[in-house]
Amino acid sequence: MMYDDNYFMKLALIEAKTAFEAGEVPIGAIVVQQNRVIGRGHNLTETLEDATAHAEMQALTAASGTLGAKYLIDCTIYVTVEPCVMCAGAMSWTKISRLVYGASEPKFGYTQKAPTALHPKTEVLAGLMADECSELMKRFFKDKR
Repeated sequence: MMYDDNYFMKLALIEAKTAFEAGEVPIGAIVVQQNRVIGRGHNLTETLEDATAHAEMQALTAASGTLGAKYLIDCTIYVTVEPCVMCAGAMSWTKISRLVYGASEPKFGYTQKAPTALHPKTEVLAGLMADECSELMKRFFKDKR
């Protein structure tokens, strides 16, 4: 069975909701190769007391472990919120083929801070299910204030 981008973004949203329920900033990520999830993650920065434990980093590490390889060529990462510079840099190092993200992140997103951070061959699809992704973030920060 072939799945589409919306299906995989919904899986990333499930990861984001897991983060939300744990009191973490609700960002989720899924790495897919040939229509199969090979890595998943959500923010764990509070749980692990580690500023680098972003959803994307968790998903990239899991995907590399699944493949037994440091490069994620022919893979797509789905992220509910635009990656930060650190995560975009990590994606560049993995040579991931495609990035799909939901909500834009005007404060910390890589497109504002370092628009060339991704590998030059990485394709980007921005704004997929952006409303659903940003709504979860808004709800989280509203509850925090």
